[in-house]
Amino acid sequence: MRYGIIGVGAIGGYYGSKLAHSGQEVHFLSHSDYQFVKERGMQVDSCDGSFHLFPVNVYQYPTEMPKCDVVIVGLKTTNNHLLPELLPPLLHEESVVVLIQNGIGVEADVQKMFPEVQLIAGLAFICSAKTEPGHVNHQCYGSINLANYSCRDEVRFAEILDDFTNAGIVAASVPYDEARWKKAVWNMPFNGMTVALNTRTDLLLKNPATRQLIYDQMMEVIGAAQHLGVTGLDQSFADKMIQMTDEMTPYSPSMKLDYDFHRPMEIHYLYTRPIEIAEASGYQMPKLKMLEAELKFLSE
Repeated sequence: MRYGIIGVGAIGGYYGSKLAHSGQEVHFLSHSDYQFVKERGMQVDSCDGSFHLFPVNVYQYPTEMPKCDVVIVGLKTTNNHLLPELLPPLLHEESVVVLIQNGIGVEADVQKMFPEVQLIAGLAFICSAKTEPGHVNHQCYGSINLANYSCRDEVRFAEILDDFTNAGIVAASVPYDEARWKKAVWNMPFNGMTVALNTRTDLLLKNPATRQLIYDQMMEVIGAAQHLGVTGLDQSFADKMIQMTDEMTPYSPSMKLDYDFHRPMEIHYLYTRPIEIAEASGYQMPKLKMLEAELKFLSE
């Protein structure tokens, strides 16, 4: 299959490069890094084995790219307003779009933009950063869950899973709602708290007060998911996420990096939207609503 990558950052750069390194045909849309990647390629420094990708099929404009069977969107959701311009040149009638993005409600909004396009949610569990052109630093983890949102082609869905697996990526198929809310259990506490307190994940858990607050926030997310009828989430999942983060390399999540580099933060889909969805069903998330207010203050 032919893959297109929109957003060659820590996520799109990593997964796209892994697919290309495994032999898949991959085409990258890159604006700021275009000249660097064209001349020098992509460097992936990874805990699972580093590699250099050269030459790279890289383009500055979507109209220069070929039609793709699978388009992976690794953009921050703050740039989703660009999708009506970026996506159409890459799509044919049977194209599948994989949104590897954070938050709740992303697919519903993208589907409104493209009613006929087949969408898959990609939930990445990875510590990865890109802080210089053409260079991805993959620190640990790296698995991805794929959840079918509106993909009509079950064979294509299975082929995408196989391609990720053959590229050395641990990939699994999971139910959509469960996948999105499970990701939120980690994302909502740690992304915002590292920004609000200007710290790292490990330091939040080393302090008893903030460790308890993180746990309480996780339980708010789990409570909201359960209230909405999502199965597969209970207290044991919060325990698992805490343990996983205890064992993780000290890490600044994507929102902390966005804040540090003066980029827009993904507050809407990470906080505002899930809080609104929970409230509409009669469930309150007071600790996370306070965190949302603090992030909006810092953002403005």
